[in-house]
Amino acid sequence: MPNPHKLKENKSLHFLGDILHEPNLWHINRHAIAKAVLVGVFCSFIPMPFQMVVAAFIAVWVNCNLPLAVALVWISNPVTMPPIFYFNYLVGAHILGMQKVHFEFELSFAWLGEKLYQIGLPLYFGSFICGLFFSVMGYVVVEYLWRRKIRHDWRKRQEKRAAQRASGMTCQNTKAQ
Repeated sequence: MPNPHKLKENKSLHFLGDILHEPNLWHINRHAIAKAVLVGVFCSFIPMPFQMVVAAFIAVWVNCNLPLAVALVWISNPVTMPPIFYFNYLVGAHILGMQKVHFEFELSFAWLGEKLYQIGLPLYFGSFICGLFFSVMGYVVVEYLWRRKIRHDWRKRQEKRAAQRASGMTCQNTKAQ
């Protein structure tokens, strides 16, 4: 985790003012982490440049854990991007009822202009749907696991206290005899 004091001293970040000093951007608690998963996973599914910057802005806006939201964007990295975005394209084409287009990628504006509608619309629609689905699922899983851990820890504390009370009574009974 970045040191908040070092961030405060960093002159290149002074244009942000006090935004980076909001405690929830750095704290690890159930709400900040669950929202960071929601933001980071959603941004990782949207094909766009500077996903980390977008995730950072959204994390600041919704007041969630900034480092986690930015780190989760790396779900879509150069290795995982092709299968993720192809899956998003297939989902979008299926939902929109569009025929899947067999294409070979060519890095040119002519190819991009020709294929943008055929590929772009189902890709971005599918990316939005998949991003929404998987980010909400991540949010729900984090909330569930965090609450489950709290209940488990609470039960263990209760059992420990009951055992201490029972051993305390046993000690008192032994002394009384």
